[in-house]
Amino acid sequence: MRRWAFLLRPQWLALYVVVIAFAYLCFTVLAPWQLGKNTSTTRQNDQISRSLDAAPVPLTTVLPQQDSAAPDEQWQQVTATGRYLPEGQVLARLRLIDGDPAFEVLVPFAVDGGPTVLVDRGYVRPVAGSQVPSIDAPPTGTVTITARLRDTEGVARGKDPFEADGGRQVYSINIDQISALTGIPLAGSYLQLVPDQPGGLTPIPLPHLDSGPFLSYGIQWIAFGIIAPIGVGYFVLSEIRVRRQEKAAADAAAADHPVDEPAAPVTTEQKLADRYGKRR
Repeated sequence: MRRWAFLLRPQWLALYVVVIAFAYLCFTVLAPWQLGKNTSTTRQNDQISRSLDAAPVPLTTVLPQQDSAAPDEQWQQVTATGRYLPEGQVLARLRLIDGDPAFEVLVPFAVDGGPTVLVDRGYVRPVAGSQVPSIDAPPTGTVTITARLRDTEGVARGKDPFEADGGRQVYSINIDQISALTGIPLAGSYLQLVPDQPGGLTPIPLPHLDSGPFLSYGIQWIAFGIIAPIGVGYFVLSEIRVRRQEKAAADAAAADHPVDEPAAPVTTEQKLADRYGKRR
């Protein structure tokens, strides 16, 4: 057992803890994070591709009730007839569109014979750095619009809604938050106007159909989680092999040299070279 005692030294124990923690993070946090993003991106790409060939359907067929949501129908084009409720207008700030900052203009829309739904009219660019520009009001009266269904977003943590430049502003398009902010009940999915619609501003382009590197990143983290313990095993075996060689060399030296003629000591550099190879 004394031959294995070195494996319980503090530096080795610290190495075990670091490697175990790293492998745990790889399998439980890092790899699932990237693989989850890949699944989400693939789902979005499939939904966008399907919507490009699908004809618009009446909004009430997918959102029949005020509390309805349609996550499986995201990006599907729908038509709706009703009126805008400009008193409920909210701006989503710090949005990036084509690489530049923008405000997205959100207004509730009361559908005839259906729910009230949040409509993303499009975007406007900030002026004088980050100020809200003048925004055309939506049309009054009854209009018919065509738009794409969108899922609600998560709430931006630590960033509460506020009022500035004469309007309410939020950091994410979270339907529950906007409903509470405006006091207007909203359906669980919102609409993003397609080009050339009543009340539309500059239309928001569709995302590029690109799966991204998330799958390969997820696989890499899994590989790292496997390689790290293997690496520790390699260092342990190398240490055992070298210690055996050192013991054999010491026994041979003791037999070849008298007691008053000790063998030349082995330097630290020589020990490292024996364990892990010489530097070229």
